Amino acid sequence: MSHANALLTPRTRLRLAQLVLEDGWTYTAAGKYFHVSARTARKWALRYRDEGVAGMQDRSSRPRTMPTKTSPAMTRRIVALRWRKRLGPVQIAGRVGVPASTVHAVLVRCRINRLARIDRATGEPLRRYEHAHPGSLIHVDVTKFGNIPDGGGWRFTGKAQGRKNRSATAHRTGERNDHRNPRLGTCYLHTVIDDHSRVAYAEICSDETAATAIGVLQRATAWFQARGVTVERVLSDNGSAYRSRAWSAACAALGIKPKKTRPYRPQTNGKIERFHRTLSDGWAYARLYPSEAARRAALPGWLHFYNHHRAHSAIGGQPPITRLTNLPEHHS
Repeated sequence: MSHANALLTPRTRLRLAQLVLEDGWTYTAAGKYFHVSARTARKWALRYRDEGVAGMQDRSSRPRTMPTKTSPAMTRRIVALRWRKRLGPVQIAGRVGVPASTVHAVLVRCRINRLARIDRATGEPLRRYEHAHPGSLIHVDVTKFGNIPDGGGWRFTGKAQGRKNRSATAHRTGERNDHRNPRLGTCYLHTVIDDHSRVAYAEICSDETAATAIGVLQRATAWFQARGVTVERVLSDNGSAYRSRAWSAACAALGIKPKKTRPYRPQTNGKIERFHRTLSDGWAYARLYPSEAARRAALPGWLHFYNHHRAHSAIGGQPPITRLTNLPEHHS
């Protein structure tokens, strides 16, 4: 496409060049006819003579040499400071001695101008992935929440009332630690999420042993199977339950290939880690629960809302269940 203000299009250039070379027009006459200079007419005539019709197309106006272009060595210094120190353009410019606008241009060219695209732990660009179909990979993990005392926790009642509620609950249950302080216990929430659809399954258990984790996997696999999803792989961290021989045997019995995240690299299992944050904000600490039993009773309803009604930004603002088709509860 020609420049918006160009007098000559490729077709007009061809006509000009043919008038000069084939019909014998002078450069001045051809230029006057097409409202351009004689020098321009000569340029297109010579290009037509040397290159033919192909020479009538636009060419890049980029110069052959750019003496002021940022050198590769300077580019590497800028990128290294961005990755290792997470500095902004102004701070990097002060260290390397070039204008901040030049630093920003380099960061944009290298696609690291936004810190959200850089991994916080390593400083490397984020590498996102998504498996092609439901069941290709599921993520499993365990997250823990402290049990809520009768009357509500301190987040909603305040610390003074929260301590009173803890003491009253411990007096009722008789649960205290070695220092005679109230002990409310821990809620172990085993979570499973499908990599492609983000459909989630969760169970509240009393521990995180291998036997419990295996039971959750078996029930989750059956739950997904009832919705037309066959689980092929399972990704877990390197917790003791998932490193056990019993876990490997259970996966083999189910026809599932077990996979582990890289040690000290929770980002590999980032989808379920992000789900835990959503779970915490949307269910665990979303409102005042008068007791732990009330909070646990609210979990199935919240999971249904998450799977069937909550818009998920990673899948185009649609609920996770929309990525599973022909389901009985699809539109419930």
